[in-house]
Amino acid sequence: MIKVSEEAKVKITNLMGEVGYNVKNHFVRVGVKSGGCSGLSYDLNFDQDQNDEDKLFEDNDVRIIINKSSFLYLIGTTLEYSGGLNGKGFVFNNPNAERTCGCGESFSL
Repeated sequence: MIKVSEEAKVKITNLMGEVGYNVKNHFVRVGVKSGGCSGLSYDLNFDQDQNDEDKLFEDNDVRIIINKSSFLYLIGTTLEYSGGLNGKGFVFNNPNAERTCGCGESFSL
């Protein structure tokens, strides 16, 4: 349900290692919360625990967990990473978003 680009995989692996997590044994927790200039914003963290209500996906050797309330907002999303001088960091390419803000960190349906 959620895809992870090669660039995002490399960055996630590096960041997880820096904070003591391992991409093979831990998770990337992706969610949606109220806020941002378009109404909803993305939330991305690392986690070592999977809750009963979480849905688990694996793509490109990255294990992603999404809580039940965020799942429908994120179906078909690709997590990408854009670095460099004009890079934004992690980018969510969400086909469900009808409108996004200029910074790409919030969206509406």
